[in-house]
Amino acid sequence: MKRLGLVAAAGLAISACASVAEPTAPPVIADTAVSQAANELTAIATDYVKLTLELGEQEAGYVDAYYGPAEWAEMAKAKPRDIGQLGDAIADLRQRLGALPENDDPLVNARQKFLSAQLQAAATRHAMVQGETFLFTREAQGLFGVTPELRPLEDFDPVLEEIDNIAPGDGPLSERVAAFEMGYIIPEDRLQAVFDTAIAECKARTAKYFDLPEGENFKLEFVTGKSWSGYNYYQGGYQSLIQVNTDLPIFIGRAVDLGCHEGYPGHHVYNMLLERNLTKGRGWQEFSIYPLYSPQRLIAEGSANYGIELAFSGQDRLDYERDVLYPLAGLDPDTAAAYWALQIAKQALSGARMTIAQRYLDGEITREEAVVLTEKYQLVSRERAEQMTDFTEQYRSYVINYGLGMEMVCDWIEAQGDAPVWRWKAMERLLSEPMLPDDLKTD
Repeated sequence: MKRLGLVAAAGLAISACASVAEPTAPPVIADTAVSQAANELTAIATDYVKLTLELGEQEAGYVDAYYGPAEWAEMAKAKPRDIGQLGDAIADLRQRLGALPENDDPLVNARQKFLSAQLQAAATRHAMVQGETFLFTREAQGLFGVTPELRPLEDFDPVLEEIDNIAPGDGPLSERVAAFEMGYIIPEDRLQAVFDTAIAECKARTAKYFDLPEGENFKLEFVTGKSWSGYNYYQGGYQSLIQVNTDLPIFIGRAVDLGCHEGYPGHHVYNMLLERNLTKGRGWQEFSIYPLYSPQRLIAEGSANYGIELAFSGQDRLDYERDVLYPLAGLDPDTAAAYWALQIAKQALSGARMTIAQRYLDGEITREEAVVLTEKYQLVSRERAEQMTDFTEQYRSYVINYGLGMEMVCDWIEAQGDAPVWRWKAMERLLSEPMLPDDLKTD
């Protein structure tokens, strides 16, 4: 840590007649102030972790991952404060953090801003748990640190017209697309082989640019009864549990999607790098806990989605899926290009999901209307539209983190350079430092 400066030299002056005296030690007032601020920041970070664990006792699922001291988790379960006391604790921590001086180490300043943003999100979620409701954009800002710009659904109609030319025929476009995609389902008895192969390739491509921790690994499970399609439960120690939901058919494109998003260079890698570089490397315990509702989630989901494109760009992905995954799944490789063209076209509809969620959560439309609009503007089956609406009901404005998060991460990383090596370096920095959505703004 750099010095902030010393007391004026006048305090060090000695007279000529005292020239033979022992030299006076220089004052350390400035260093003492720095040390005190550092100690207070460490104390705030510790209290933040303990507070977050207690909030997790008030709301199931609030803590997505924790691998810090076990006794802190045990204490949160044994002696949790009530919801009112937790609100007071959030306010106190925000006040203590705001009283700290700026530090001349940019990474320490970034740490302070990170903690401030996490506490803002905790305050917002605390209010929601107590029954307060916010409009969609206000909730998104409070929880994830960004206000989404929502486009009217009519803006996506030209995309539907383009896709109509890809999947011609009679009946609603969503039904035609769903019928077309039925030919690209991975048979249940081939899921393990296809996913194992895809994830291994995701890892190999990431390891080409990242020095992954020794012994890192994950366990893959297929589950049912979830509102999501895939989930990473980080265990600490560079280990993850990755679950894939099989309630609905899994299409061939999801193997690479989930392999990158949940694994490499997505959530698994993000958590490992934070643990190695910040929790263990710097002793910053706040990165040992992962609240579900915080600005950190926009970074996590956005980078995980962008990681798919980073690892498998354009034609490269089509070639890999056609030559490797299609044969493993027992699908016709000659049809891969048609399916790929449809998926590329559908990507332009991602923003519609946020608009539908906003209208539903703000009470502008009913659940049934939300399902119908999801079918139309996400071009999915009725069953998948129901599942996506279930997700919106459960996680609310969290949906912004996928499309908007990816857009912000993409813009920031690609502004760092065109060559793959520069983009991977930018990705590694993003996953290794206390970055916030505001840090991704390129204007």
